[in-house]
Amino acid sequence: MFQDAFPISLQNDSREVIAIIPKKTYNNVRIGTSEEYVKYSLNDVPIRFPYRIYYNEISDDGIIYQLSEQQKMILHCIYSRSCNGFVRENHIKSLLTMPYEDWAIPFIVKVCDEYVVEILEIVYKMLTEEDTERMKAFCAENRSMFCKSYAQMTSYWNEFYRDKYYHFKDYIGRKLFKECFGYSRSMERGN
Repeated sequence: MFQDAFPISLQNDSREVIAIIPKKTYNNVRIGTSEEYVKYSLNDVPIRFPYRIYYNEISDDGIIYQLSEQQKMILHCIYSRSCNGFVRENHIKSLLTMPYEDWAIPFIVKVCDEYVVEILEIVYKMLTEEDTERMKAFCAENRSMFCKSYAQMTSYWNEFYRDKYYHFKDYIGRKLFKECFGYSRSMERGN
């Protein structure tokens, strides 16, 4: 499920985290993860993770409390792919309050091309308070996928948020992609 999402050095930690994820799914959906995968590379190492997970959240905070910081980071990354927008929002916020590793960046970037504007607002607010050069380097390394993410974010603005943010330049998603992730039109041209 997430064996290709984290560095090899974290295999044991990721296995431990995956083992505590409930096997019960939201609304008894028959699958735990989507068949669609997100694919990036990080420092020229391919990574991939499910586009969505349908597993319920862990209800016992005591279990989470016992996890190491690395394991908590893994858990937040995994649940950032939840089918429930509130769950994604809570876990991405928790992840951003930690001194997250580079391997968590793909999860942060991916959640920002989706339709939940509240997540974009949280990510933007938190990232504008830090150096985002690592984010920009990741996005540049994954230029093609990143440009697709920008297009998808733009499409969601057009569909759902154009009335609130009439001018695209004022939309929080555009600000996030340009200021924090380093998007520019030259990326689409391959320059």
